[in-house]
Amino acid sequence: QEQLTESGGGLVQIGGSLKLSCAASGRTGSSNACGWFRQAPGKEREFVAGISWATTSTAYADSVKGRFTISRDKAKKTVYLQMNSLKPEDTAVYYCASTRKPLSISTLSDLYEYDDWGQGTQVTVSS
Repeated sequence: QEQLTESGGGLVQIGGSLKLSCAASGRTGSSNACGWFRQAPGKEREFVAGISWATTSTAYADSVKGRFTISRDKAKKTVYLQMNSLKPEDTAVYYCASTRKPLSISTLSDLYEYDDWGQGTQVTVSS
């Protein structure tokens, strides 16, 4: 099992930026893809962005395209989510997840394809 730890969340004003990190430990090196998901109070967990280094694919939810960027630092075993132009509707707990499956661009958004999950980090966008 791979342990994932998110960090970088916090309180930010509308239009501001945050960079989330997802650090992997434990049985690392076996995962092939990582995704970011978020869950707002009273809502279901939804896909935000995903990256597959096995298939060199990235995918984004329509609501974050052009504002968020997912990236990976292989040496640091860390996946990042750069979030710009933040809106109140981006407020949620953000989770990272990893999987050993070589996900394609069409399956990165399926939360059931992921094996391991982090505990989440809160992002609050306020005016």
